[in-house]
Amino acid sequence: MFGILQLLFLYRPCMPENSYFAHYIPLLIQVIVAAALAAVMVTLSQLLGKHKWSRVKNTPYECGINPTGDAQQRFSVKFYLVGMLFILFDVEAVFLYPWAVIARELRMFGFWEMLIYIGLVLVGFFYIWKKGILDWNKPERGES
Repeated sequence: MFGILQLLFLYRPCMPENSYFAHYIPLLIQVIVAAALAAVMVTLSQLLGKHKWSRVKNTPYECGINPTGDAQQRFSVKFYLVGMLFILFDVEAVFLYPWAVIARELRMFGFWEMLIYIGLVLVGFFYIWKKGILDWNKPERGES
């Protein structure tokens, strides 16, 4: 199938050679095919699948452990802080990849810029470490 699509895009008689949008036609077709395939699979599973509901099927299941307690329990603020910090440091780590790709072109300027960037990230990391955000064993002020 991909061979046919490639042949279609190699010969584009109706589009000018330097058309800006002609370069995005393969991407558009790929998105359309992926969306259509997902819709067909969901529709077929809905039409062909068995629908026998039972009490066991409707119970929540997580990691092989039977649920206990109330689902509306309160979580510590540290749980959310660690989640946000994970996302923050993960995004900061993503910024290292483009730099690594063109590091040789940037020479010493790029090296010193990235050293400053990593230094600022480490300052932030040591700050949250000293504040005790990453220490789960320390009780919060309201807990006794």
